[in-house]
Amino acid sequence: MATVRIDFGDRGYEITIEPGALSLAAEKITRELSPSRVAVIADANVSRLYGEKLAADLRATGSEAFLLPFPAGENSKRLEQLSLLYDQLFEHGLDRKSVIVALGGGVTGDLAGFVAATFMRGVRFVQIPTSLLAQVDSSSGGKTGVNHPLGKNLIGSFHQPSMVIADPETLRTLPKEELLSGLAEVVKHGVIRDEKYFALIEEKAENILALDMEALTQVVDGSCRIKGAVVAQDEREGGVRALLNFGHTFGHAYETLSGFAIRHGEAVAIGMIAACRLAEEVTGLEEAVRMRLAAVLGKLGLPISPPDYPAEKLLEAMRGDKKTERGVIRFVLPEKIGSARVAAVSDEKAIMRALRADV
Repeated sequence: MATVRIDFGDRGYEITIEPGALSLAAEKITRELSPSRVAVIADANVSRLYGEKLAADLRATGSEAFLLPFPAGENSKRLEQLSLLYDQLFEHGLDRKSVIVALGGGVTGDLAGFVAATFMRGVRFVQIPTSLLAQVDSSSGGKTGVNHPLGKNLIGSFHQPSMVIADPETLRTLPKEELLSGLAEVVKHGVIRDEKYFALIEEKAENILALDMEALTQVVDGSCRIKGAVVAQDEREGGVRALLNFGHTFGHAYETLSGFAIRHGEAVAIGMIAACRLAEEVTGLEEAVRMRLAAVLGKLGLPISPPDYPAEKLLEAMRGDKKTERGVIRFVLPEKIGSARVAAVSDEKAIMRALRADV
């Protein structure tokens, strides 16, 4: 078992990382949070796999628990789905002492977290991430929200969970493409913050893909420690937390133009290569950084070549991103493996070349 503390003072919380932790989640929630009622929000797929059992486990501990399934997929991250969930919470009599459990991947965490942030002006919630992407990234840090037709995650808030319970065993039921999507965020953490962690990913790539529990626990623990240290310094992304957006400014544009047919991690993988290309042109980044990054992404089975979308349309999507300030797009650009910085780039021709450039 590994435990990572996210230090927000009296709003701080722990991430528990342990194979088999899901079977102990109900007892932990009831013992530590004493909820009046519990709503378990999960998509239809995760509801069948784990949701019904978790709700039953919660009832067995004495908690009134309700399972609220919703349609799986990124398209559920919308205001209409939020409204349906609010209706169900009121129907089941949840109050300000209730707890919402986000059981699933990043979509569920974002959606259920935003419900928790806004229902009765904010109630406690627990993240139980069942995808690698959620375990290593989106379940901690407090970002919640939904999409808008103009872009991803444009409507949302910061709302920290009361606890995070990550069970690497749940990754055995994850489709391979979803596992790969999470690995993009794992690689991202190494590039922006820790060369030794990046080297561990290079070394353990085969073990990770083989779902070796020791390797997966190491990866989830390492990424949570990196992200935890960053968000504890900067909860609301006013400074160093922006580094976690490496690859995302480009990636969100690819996602938006695809109608979210491209998975988040796939888009981030391509976006990280594009960011390296841009850094080579505007800051003189050594080509060796991009080649090493491309090698490990390829080893993990992630895409590194951009989709064939018009550069002008991609640039338009990027202008609508939250990271644009006064019309100038801000990027996270690597300086070397293990270090990155935020830079405002006004040279739109350079950005467009990076958007379409292959490895």
